Amino acid sequence: MKICVLGLRGIPHVSGGVEMHCEQLIPRLKKRRPEDQFTVIGRRSYCPKDVSEFDGVRIVALAHARGKHLEAISNALIGLLYARFRLHAEIVHIHAIGPALVAPLAKVLGMTVLVTHHGADYNRARWNAFAKAVLRAGEFCAVYFADHVISVSPSGADHLRRRYRSCSSRISFIPNGSTHMTGADAVDGANQSILSRYGLNRRDYIITVGRLVPEKGIETLIHAYRGVPRPANLVVVGGASSENRYAEYLHRESDGRVIFTGALDPADVHVLLANAALFVLASRHEGLAIAALEAAASGCPVLLSDIQANLDLGLPTTNYFKAGDEDDLRGKLYTPHQAYVVPSTSFLRNYDWDKISDETSAVYKELHRRLAESALNRLIPWLH
Repeated sequence: MKICVLGLRGIPHVSGGVEMHCEQLIPRLKKRRPEDQFTVIGRRSYCPKDVSEFDGVRIVALAHARGKHLEAISNALIGLLYARFRLHAEIVHIHAIGPALVAPLAKVLGMTVLVTHHGADYNRARWNAFAKAVLRAGEFCAVYFADHVISVSPSGADHLRRRYRSCSSRISFIPNGSTHMTGADAVDGANQSILSRYGLNRRDYIITVGRLVPEKGIETLIHAYRGVPRPANLVVVGGASSENRYAEYLHRESDGRVIFTGALDPADVHVLLANAALFVLASRHEGLAIAALEAAASGCPVLLSDIQANLDLGLPTTNYFKAGDEDDLRGKLYTPHQAYVVPSTSFLRNYDWDKISDETSAVYKELHRRLAESALNRLIPWLH
C-alpha cells in the first residue's frame, strides 16, 4: 500500500508532540510493513532542508500559508492533493483535528482515511471563538468521514464514543510512547555540556517542557516557585511559537533563578530531564503529554496538574496537584521530591513504542482488508 501521513510540521527533529509521535511511530511502522510505502508530508518552513528520507520513510516538504490559523489546514490540503494525484496514495493518515477538516475531500477522492486524534484542541486558550468552532468541525469530520479514528488518551476515546455513538466502533485508544527516552547515558562529558551551558547543577533544578502557550500554565509554576529556596533554578524548555505576548509575560513574572532555554534538541532535553530534581507539568489542557512520559522514562520525579489527560497516566494521587492552584503546587514543591518518583519499569510497559506500533499496524491491516474487500465487491458485477 501507499500511505501518506499529513498534519504535522515534519520529521525528524522538529519540535512538537505530534511531530515526536510521528518520528517514533512511522519508521517503526515501516519496519513492520516493509512492503508498504510511507510518505510524510511536512511544512516547508519546518522540515530539515537536507532531509528527504528518514529510516525508510520518504519526507516531502510542501508549502503552507503563514500564520497560526491557516498554516496547518493549508498544508494539509496541499498535501492531500499531492498524496492523491502525485503519490496515488491509497491511505491517508491525518494527525490532529485541525488538518482532519480535509477528511471529507479525501473520501471524495477515493482514499481510505485514518485520523489520530491528539487532543481536543478547541479547548486551547490560544484560539478565538471562530477558530474553536473550526476545530470542532475538524473533529466532526474526523469521526464521521474517517474509516478509523485513534485517540492517544483513554478519556479522549471515551469522550468521542459518547459524543459520536453511531461511530463508536471505529474509535480506538492507542497511547503516545516514551521508551525512546530509555537507555541513554546521562553522565558522560557530552551530557554535562548542556548543564554547564546554563550553569546548572545535577538534582538542583526543576524543569518543565512545552511550548510557551497559555494552556501550559507555566505562569502557575513560576508563581508557585517564588519563595521556594531549593532547588536553585527553574528551567523552562520550549519555544515561544506565535504566542510572543505570553512569552513576554512569563519573562516579566520571572526572577534570575528562572532560566528560559528556548527549544532544544531532543538529546539535550533528555539530559536535562535525566539530571533534574523534579519535572512539573502545570497544563490546563493536554492530549496525552509526551513530555511527562519522557520525564518518567528518564527517571525524573514527576508532578502533574490534575486535568483528566494527566490523570489518564494513572500515577498515584501524590503525583498530582490542583490545576491552576499556586498554593497547592507550592506545597508540593516543598515536599521531598523523591515522593514523586515513578516506578518506571511497570509504568513504561504501557507506553512502549514497539507495542504501540504493533497496535497501529493492526489498524492498517484492517484498513487494507477493507480496501481489498471493497475492490472485490466492485469487481464481482463485472464477472457475471
